[in-house]
Amino acid sequence: MNAAVDAAGQPLSAAVLARAFEQCRDAILITDHNNRIVSVNPAFSELTGYTLAEVAGRDPGILSAGNASREFYTAMWHALDTEGQWAGEIWDKRKDGTAYPKWLSITTVADDNQRVAFYVACFTDISASKEAAERLAHLAYHDPLTGLPNRLAFRHQLDHALRIAERENRQLAVMLIDLDNFKNINDTLGHHVGDVLLQAVSQRLRECVRCSDLVARLGGDEFVVVLPEIEGALTAARVAGKIQSALAGSHQLSNHALYATPSIGISLCPIDGTDSSTLLRNADTAMYHAKNAGRNNHQFYAQRMNATAGERLLLENALRQAIASIAPGHSEFSLQFQPQIAVRSGKVCGMEALLRWHSPEFGPVSPLRFIGIAEETGLIQPLGDWVIWETCRLIREMKNQGIDGLRVAINLSAQQLRHENLLLLVRGALACYDLTPEDIEMEITESTAMQNPEITLSILDQLADMGILLAIDDFGTGYSSLAYLKHMPIRRLKLDRSFVKDIETDANDAAICAATIALGHSLGIELVAEGVETDTQREFLSRLGCDYLQGYLYSRPVGLAEIIAFVRERNGPGEVLSE
Repeated sequence: MNAAVDAAGQPLSAAVLARAFEQCRDAILITDHNNRIVSVNPAFSELTGYTLAEVAGRDPGILSAGNASREFYTAMWHALDTEGQWAGEIWDKRKDGTAYPKWLSITTVADDNQRVAFYVACFTDISASKEAAERLAHLAYHDPLTGLPNRLAFRHQLDHALRIAERENRQLAVMLIDLDNFKNINDTLGHHVGDVLLQAVSQRLRECVRCSDLVARLGGDEFVVVLPEIEGALTAARVAGKIQSALAGSHQLSNHALYATPSIGISLCPIDGTDSSTLLRNADTAMYHAKNAGRNNHQFYAQRMNATAGERLLLENALRQAIASIAPGHSEFSLQFQPQIAVRSGKVCGMEALLRWHSPEFGPVSPLRFIGIAEETGLIQPLGDWVIWETCRLIREMKNQGIDGLRVAINLSAQQLRHENLLLLVRGALACYDLTPEDIEMEITESTAMQNPEITLSILDQLADMGILLAIDDFGTGYSSLAYLKHMPIRRLKLDRSFVKDIETDANDAAICAATIALGHSLGIELVAEGVETDTQREFLSRLGCDYLQGYLYSRPVGLAEIIAFVRERNGPGEVLSE
């Protein structure tokens, strides 16, 4: 047996060895050749709770937690007999019965005849390190905000579910869920409120599915649900409907009633794909169709959607390039103007500025196609800012050509309305072209007005204080609260064209128009009817007391030169505005 020596090669004294034994921070246990405990150090007693008197002469097995197999101990003793040492992780229990994991190293000590005289075991509690490792493993596979599996864990679990589905000939559904207008909440109330909302949404999603179903967060406001065993598409549709109902209710957060309706895309295995990448991609395509279909709904994937999704991507790229390349005197975008006619005088009293896009690649692109893409991608912010500046520039051009006193309406998106620079932008554009707030009108849709109405009211009040006339566009389509509307500084309501279209033949539309006009006038609000195309519509709306009319009966949206000529012809020389 080799004796312990110091740096000079001299044997260490028994006192030094004893002091090292006593002061070692690792627990040390020594047994004789029969594996009976003969000595322990203070660290052993501190860790296990046992004193030497309580364990002397006993087998170390009294410390075992009892969860190691017979094969485990057989392998350990084989290593000690053949190699003279063994190390590994094992679970023990303290005197009070609590179990804990430890790292154990055992070395044999031979006598002068090379026979085992003692076994020296050193061990330490590794609970903290194991917990830290488990936390790291959890963070690697779970979203820290919601506690749901993250994208990495989702792919592993989906792949596993697909293997089972294939082996057992089952159907499986992947549901991609995107929250509608979530970006507006982050932009207006802050990310801390958005985070709390995401946590609330994740909890509601868990409650909508079975324990065997998978709910994960892929990032941002995007979630995914996997139904690993379904009877068919109707099962997935029922779950999607349940999710829509669960998320339809408001979330009371930070003194705000917030809504997080879902757009859900669904792909089915094996119909729409048999691997995770294909199913997720097809669910994503279906989700975009759900958004295009009006949001807060679910859509199943169909093969034809691939072509539509590819076209949408090309259109989005072209839109980005068009916005990035806007320069003075050069733009793929332009403004057209549609006049608004005063019912009493029949003269032009104002007009609405309408954005148009002529793409070199796609040709004229309908606003119905590109405005939605701009809103979803955040491009509506720079595009809307350009519209404000360009409208003011063209108003100045009209004034320079003698067209004065006409208010021009500009449409504001929800993102623009809640952007911190809106007021500064409007003031700057008016000042740059020497205009007054009375030269412009700001229009917001009814649904935009009802998103976070408290914040909307504050912003609208500031615009009104500047002297800008405010209007609600598409009134009657957004299920607004009259209690909120009466507190907003709104001066005009625009009757949606969907009600005006069939006013001659549909009694319900006629009743809606009549009631809306009466309601507006009772609140001191002017009424503008959009989509007026026939004399019968004009006469009917006039009898109801509508104040202003706008539509193809008078003029399609036209460019600057055409609108100037129209105003001069309609209003006569020297009299631009009579009301």
